[in-house]
Amino acid sequence: MYINGEWVDSVSGEYFNSYNPATGEAWCQVAKGTESDVDHAVQAAHAAFNNPEWSEMTYTERGKLVHKLGSLIAQNIDELAKYETMDNGKLLREMKGQLTYLPEFFYYYAGLADKIHGQTLPMDKKDIFAFTTREPLGVVAAITPWNSPLYLTTLKLAPALVAGNTIVIKPSEMTSASMLELMKYVEEAGFPKGVVNVVTGFGQPVGDSLTKHPLVRRIAFTGGSESARHVVRNSAENFAQVSLELGGKSPNIVFEDADPDNAAMGIIAGIFGASGQSCVAGSRALLHVDIYDEVMEKLKERTKTIQIGDPLHEATEMGPLATEAQLKRVKEYVSIGEEEGGKVLLGGKSPEHLSKGWYFEPTIIELSDSQARIAQEEIFGPVLSVIPFRNEAEAIELANSTEYALATGIWTKDVARAHRVSKAVRAGIVWVNTYRSVSPIAPIGGSGLSGHGRESGFDAIYEYTQTKAVWINTSTEPMPDPFILR
Repeated sequence: MYINGEWVDSVSGEYFNSYNPATGEAWCQVAKGTESDVDHAVQAAHAAFNNPEWSEMTYTERGKLVHKLGSLIAQNIDELAKYETMDNGKLLREMKGQLTYLPEFFYYYAGLADKIHGQTLPMDKKDIFAFTTREPLGVVAAITPWNSPLYLTTLKLAPALVAGNTIVIKPSEMTSASMLELMKYVEEAGFPKGVVNVVTGFGQPVGDSLTKHPLVRRIAFTGGSESARHVVRNSAENFAQVSLELGGKSPNIVFEDADPDNAAMGIIAGIFGASGQSCVAGSRALLHVDIYDEVMEKLKERTKTIQIGDPLHEATEMGPLATEAQLKRVKEYVSIGEEEGGKVLLGGKSPEHLSKGWYFEPTIIELSDSQARIAQEEIFGPVLSVIPFRNEAEAIELANSTEYALATGIWTKDVARAHRVSKAVRAGIVWVNTYRSVSPIAPIGGSGLSGHGRESGFDAIYEYTQTKAVWINTSTEPMPDPFILR
């Protein structure tokens, strides 16, 4: 673990195994954190927040540190990518691509460091000059998942640091190795001791005690809705602010005028990229009846050729699921889909040629019932539900028929329709004629079971700062009546 600028063991002295999803075998050991370790880390972060070395550092200097961290990541992409792949089974080439772009998030927020400002307020009161400032919150608890550890941590770490907060990170117990590797570069970048801390371990006791800690001022959580409910309940102990970036049941809506080749590739990118283990996975394909057969044919044709295998091999297009439990979950949902009348057109099982590891074939299920569980509940695997629609109104109704509201893909050549449907769908992210595009400039987030709050973009700065209003009376006259509101 990394606490107060030092590499430390857990006070328990215990370790647990991290498993390689491609083989199902343990490949490294990680310290098993305790409640005492959490308290040590939070106390260190709290002390660092109040230490003039950090609290009185100019925004420009903080920006330089964040920029340097981004540069160090850029210099060590291959090593970090391999750690990610070994831990969560994502394609090495995908992780290299993700990490190649990751420094841009640090550079973007470094550039915002001296642009975090308030406003001068045009007051309606004589002799009053008023303005606002934006100030850091204090200690941030960041709880990150296993599917994209470094990327999803960066969305919290970069804006939190630039805004002047300190942070304690609790990575998923399944993917802690890359996070610990990142701390080497945090240390090399020159951040003061205690500003960034990592406590590894399980949700109970590490996540639980972190989200209840009285010195934590904000909790930034990415993960599933059930865990999020625990986080929200715990946050009530001390009224910590909370942002939740949760899952989705995101639709790709393909209208009759769409480019069928582009739409088919977009659907594949949305659900089979990262083996479907993405919060924005496009797990529902809503196809207009006039283009249904053509898109389905192209979709099946390309899906049949997806190369499944070792994520370290450059030719591999789809790797394993991250955990054995996740593989079991995906299999169960496919069975449920069949029981509810779904027709498995492709996949639906683990590939026979891969006896080791937690692999599952890209799966396409045709549905007539949009209320079926596999069309309503997040699976978090390479399982696509396909549903036809007849007109724009029906497409919007289907898109909005789940309790999730994270992302939507729209495929059309009609610009007016793109605007209408973008406005009508319940989603925090709308992609038109593309899918799974990211940028540090654009915000990410949803509503409903997809959570609340925003990451990425300038919006993230607001998540990690609070507004202070300052009133200055410029009059030299004494207060006329102290017993009235003025």
